[in-house]
Amino acid sequence: MSSSTPPAGAAVGTGPQPESTSTSGKPSPGPNPAPSIPNLLARKPKLDEARRRRQPESGSLQPVPETPPLPPLPDLSTVKFQTPTRRILTPQDHKLFLASPTYTLVVSFIFHLSESVTDKPISSVSASTVTPTVQALLDILTEIEELCRSTPPDDTTGSRFGNKTFRTFLDKVKSRTPHFLSLLNLPPQHANDASLELSTYLHHSFGNATRIDYGSGHELNFFLFLLCLRLLSLLPEPTFPSLVLLVFPKYLELMRLVQLTYYLEPAGSHGVWGLDDYQFLPFLFGASQLLHHDFLTPKSIHQTLSLEQFGPEYLYHNQVAFVNSTKTVQGLRWHSPMLDDISAAKSWTKIEGGMRKMFVNEVLGKLPVMQHFLFGGLIPATEEMGKLAEEQPELTEEEIENGKLVIFDDTEGKRHVHQQAVGWGDCCGIKVPSSLAAAEEMRKRGVMGGGQLRRIPFD
Repeated sequence: MSSSTPPAGAAVGTGPQPESTSTSGKPSPGPNPAPSIPNLLARKPKLDEARRRRQPESGSLQPVPETPPLPPLPDLSTVKFQTPTRRILTPQDHKLFLASPTYTLVVSFIFHLSESVTDKPISSVSASTVTPTVQALLDILTEIEELCRSTPPDDTTGSRFGNKTFRTFLDKVKSRTPHFLSLLNLPPQHANDASLELSTYLHHSFGNATRIDYGSGHELNFFLFLLCLRLLSLLPEPTFPSLVLLVFPKYLELMRLVQLTYYLEPAGSHGVWGLDDYQFLPFLFGASQLLHHDFLTPKSIHQTLSLEQFGPEYLYHNQVAFVNSTKTVQGLRWHSPMLDDISAAKSWTKIEGGMRKMFVNEVLGKLPVMQHFLFGGLIPATEEMGKLAEEQPELTEEEIENGKLVIFDDTEGKRHVHQQAVGWGDCCGIKVPSSLAAAEEMRKRGVMGGGQLRRIPFD
C-alpha cells in the first residue's frame, strides 16, 4: 500500500486536520482556514421570550369597566324639571362630570342594558313580554318613519353632503312630539314638566338640523330619552331586553332610512379609522349577545353568508352588514380597518370588554363629544358645571398653534370646544361627505353595476 493512501474508514477531506506548530510552540492556522458559519438559530429568540418582551409593563393594562349598581329611582316630587341644556363647556366641566353621580347613572344604565341581552338573540323576546310603554315606543318610531317617507329629499342638487330637507323632517317630528308623548302614559302629576325634558332628548336623537349630521352623540341622546322614562318609573329593569332587542333595532332601522334619505354627514367622523361613522352601541350590545356563542366567532363577520343568516338575530352582524352595504369598495380591511382588526380577537369576551372601554373612553371620556351632552332635572349636572367657562383666561396664539383646546361660539351662540391638530377634528369643523351618500349616488348613476361593490385592484 502506498504511503499516500489514507487508512480504511477515514473520510477524505472532511476529517479534522492537524494544526501546524510555529517555532514558538503556539499553534498557528493553516494556510487557508475555513470560514466559520454563524449559528443563526442561537440568535433567534425563543417564542416565549418574544412574548414576554411584547407584554406591557405590569399595571399598564386598563381593566374592563365594571357595571355600577342601578341607582334607586328618584322621588319625582324633589326633581326640578327643566329644559335640558349643555353644561360641559370646558375641560374642568368635563372632569366634574366624570366624577359626578350622573356619569355613574349613565354608565350603569348602558351596561345593565348590555348585560340584559347576554347570549340572547333578537327572537328570544316574545310579544307577550312587551309592556305598554315598550309598545308605545315602537309605535312612535313607526310614526316617525312614516314622517320621513312622506318628506322626500330635494334631489335636484346631486350633492353628497346633507340634504336640507332633513330640517323639514325634524320640524315635522317636533310638531308631532306632544302626540308622541301622550302615548307614553306619563305620570299625570308630572306629565307637563317631564315633557320638557323628554321632548328635548327625543328631538336630539335624530341628528343636528344646523349641520345636517348624525353620530354616536345623537344615538346616546336616544338612550337618555329612554333613561328619563326609566327614572319616571315607566321602564323597570325587566323591560331592558325588549329595549335592546326590539326598540333599539327599530330605532336603527329608522336612522338608516333617515341617513339614506337625507345623506346625513357623520358627526365627528374619523373616516375609515373610526369604528363606525354613525353608531356605537350596536357593537357593545351585539358583542354581549354573542358572548358565549357556540360557533359564531369574531371572524364570522367576514363571511357574507354569516351576515345574511345571523344579521336578523344579532346586532353586531346586522350593523356590519349595513356598513358593508353603504361602502363603495368591498372588504372590511379597506373601508373599516378597525372592525377588521377587532375581528382578530380570540373571543367575544375580549371584544365586549373592549367595547366597554371604548364607551367609557371614546364617548363619555371625550370632551368634543360630551360638550353636546344635555342636562336637565332627571339627568342633572353638578352646580359648578358650566360656570367656569367665563372664568377661563384667553389662550395665546402660541397655545392655539400648539393644539390646545380652544373655546368657540357656534351658530347657536353656545360656547364649545374644538381640539386642534387632532386629525380632522371631532365636531363641527370640516364638512365630511358621508360614504353612504357616495354609494347611493353611484348606484343612482349605475356606476356600481347592479349594486355590486367594486373590488380593490390588488385585493
